[in-house]
Amino acid sequence: MKVERFFAPSYEELRPFRSHPAEPGIFPVYEDLAGLLAGAHPPGNGAPQRPHPTVAHVLGTCSGYAYAEGSTVSMIMARLGLEANACITISLSVDAMFICSTAHLVQSQCGRVVVLSYRGTEPTNLINWLTDADVHPEKISLGPEARAFRVHGGFYRNVRATRYAVANHLKLALDGRSLHDGRELPNRLEVLYVCGHSLGGAMAALFGLMMFTNPAYRAIADKIGAVYTYGQPMIGEPPLPPECRPSGAMGMRTFRYIYAKDVVPALPPTASGPFEHFGEEWRFSRPDPAKPGQWERAKRPMAQVGNLLEIPLAFSAFFGDQLKWFKHLSFRYSLADHGPQNYVSALAPPEKPTEFGD
Repeated sequence: MKVERFFAPSYEELRPFRSHPAEPGIFPVYEDLAGLLAGAHPPGNGAPQRPHPTVAHVLGTCSGYAYAEGSTVSMIMARLGLEANACITISLSVDAMFICSTAHLVQSQCGRVVVLSYRGTEPTNLINWLTDADVHPEKISLGPEARAFRVHGGFYRNVRATRYAVANHLKLALDGRSLHDGRELPNRLEVLYVCGHSLGGAMAALFGLMMFTNPAYRAIADKIGAVYTYGQPMIGEPPLPPECRPSGAMGMRTFRYIYAKDVVPALPPTASGPFEHFGEEWRFSRPDPAKPGQWERAKRPMAQVGNLLEIPLAFSAFFGDQLKWFKHLSFRYSLADHGPQNYVSALAPPEKPTEFGD
């Protein structure tokens, strides 16, 4: 188990050639981001939740950069508006068991907000791909009644690998202490956000479900504002537990984003057995190439891939998108649409600068 600690650079370090903090087009992207995050999804509110566009953009960006080291995650979140944040990166790898689990915890300077972002499938990491392919369902027990629920074995194993370390650091935040050095902060944790892209999204969904169904983690569950995932594959077999229903504690706080023809949310395929999504689903589409696309709430969740040939075709679509001679071909799914940069760009408000400050 490796635990690394980082502090975000100051705005003076991020913009050394800028003379005035109010100059447009520079950092932070969002003023008082900690306050916005604290109020967007108040924990304990039993009313149905709605996704917040700023939260979706911030967590989508954090999920995209979760593929980098913790210092980069901390820097990007500072650029977005969490100045002087503390970032803890927890990782564990056991190749023979297909475990490659990485979680970033970003704590606001005031202590009110923590973002837990799981790293997804790294394109060059064979163990990550084997984790994704290890779909053999594993039966887990949820809640004091020991209700059985069958989940994707590879995803579950990776969440378990770092769960205790993540929970221990969240205990510090709950006590109003810095994740970096344990010093006392002005506030105790008010809101926890959980997010991730691809495999990271599956791990985020599983972590949230484990918190909401285990009484031992009630203190953490009570602080979860929302779970945002991007290009997330399915994690479990139907019937889903009551917490995943639209009126359930997990279901009403889970927002899944799917960009265009992204194939990963349609996985695992039906040949691997029945799997099902939960939470509110939002899809990005561009019916007219000449006009900007838009996010729309899906009327029904994405279904599994039924034809195994669709998977290699989705890989082919990635290369087809790069070559002008094949752009006229139509594919049902595309691996090219799975890239986290697509989600970040589609969620970014046009009136705001990017995480690069332009």
